[in-house]
Amino acid sequence: MFKTILSLFLITLLITCVGVKVVYADSKEEKQARFTEKVKAGIARLGTGEPARVKVKLSNKTKLNGYISEAGDENFVVVDAKTGAATRIAYADVQQVKGNNLSTGAKIAIGLGILAAILVILLIFENYG
Repeated sequence: MFKTILSLFLITLLITCVGVKVVYADSKEEKQARFTEKVKAGIARLGTGEPARVKVKLSNKTKLNGYISEAGDENFVVVDAKTGAATRIAYADVQQVKGNNLSTGAKIAIGLGILAAILVILLIFENYG
């Protein structure tokens, strides 16, 4: 009886140990550096010019709306569409960025959807007309 209980205990212990994974805690600086790289990649993906509309929330709670006029290695420039005022923003100062432009694939999908809807409407009118 003792051997059976001991065997079950050891099996349970082994199964528990196998399921454990190691978690490493990142420092605040490492998390900030990773987030800064994500922001930089997102800005690069949006591009520059009038179509690259963004809403930016900075670490000091300032909010900016406009478009990206230029993007560099350390910062980018947001131009307010209404006033034309340009603001240079360091990637490290960004808390949140929301982009409003569509990718080429999304534009093609929207165009194909509209074309399909038109064809369906034409077929319906042709059959009943």
